Amino acid sequence: MYLDFFYLNKEPFSLTPDTHFFLDSGPFKDALETLMVAVSNGEGFIKVTGEVGTGKTLLCRKLLNCVPDDIVTSYIPNPNISSKTLTLALAKELGLKFPASANEYILQQLITEKLIAFYNDNKKVILCIDEAQAMPDKTLEALRLLTNLETEKSKLLQVVLFGQPELDEKLQSRHLRQFRQRVSFSFKLKRLDMPVMIAYITHRLTMAGYTGGELFQLSALNLLHRHSRGIPRLINVIVHKALILCYGKGERQISKAIMKEAIADTEDAYMEKNNSSHFYRLILSSLLLIAVMMLVYRFLL
Repeated sequence: MYLDFFYLNKEPFSLTPDTHFFLDSGPFKDALETLMVAVSNGEGFIKVTGEVGTGKTLLCRKLLNCVPDDIVTSYIPNPNISSKTLTLALAKELGLKFPASANEYILQQLITEKLIAFYNDNKKVILCIDEAQAMPDKTLEALRLLTNLETEKSKLLQVVLFGQPELDEKLQSRHLRQFRQRVSFSFKLKRLDMPVMIAYITHRLTMAGYTGGELFQLSALNLLHRHSRGIPRLINVIVHKALILCYGKGERQISKAIMKEAIADTEDAYMEKNNSSHFYRLILSSLLLIAVMMLVYRFLL
């Protein structure tokens, strides 16, 4: 839509976690360096948490793409699964062949043999799990037991968990204390401060081919940072809308007025979504209340 107008070769603020746009500075660089050190250490669980939209999935994919050749990677994007499905998913990620009738015990035996084979080839295996806060407690426990596989010198499987702050809350539960004690490295993704946000936007524009002059008025950037709260996903959404508005008006620079319009449109959409969700919650609550009243009425009769 606006690519040719701004001489861009690709969309710079897409919500797809494209590692081409990974910013190797600020909190992203700190997080990646921490992960690389932790992976090379090879012990226990590694945990990365951050609010929605702070770049966890992008960081996860960047890690998977940049580990050295002696590390075998596996990835589970949706961990809201049973313990057996987790075992099945890991077996498939490791390239194992097995009959459809294979039970969980057989799968664990095959995984163990494969991990030992990798170890004998001087290769480490890491399992990256995105949205880990959604993992059921029983599945977390099954995951902990899988990491019990080890030689006299090292673990055969290392796990990197990416999750929202709810993951930290979940791991505070008493029945998960053994799991919590296995976490050897933790990192929390922070929101972007103003200088890093500017670097983030400049980097994405440059990687998309932009070579023009100053695209944003400083007042527009200040407004963007205040309303996005430094969350990369919101920054992407708002700037994308601002570019569309700028293109529609035939202007070459995003002013404070254009940014304000883009922010208002984003907030209106957010409110509409929240109001819709609230409406359906009210309907559900009303239906439940009616059902309870009917049960009470029958009981009294």
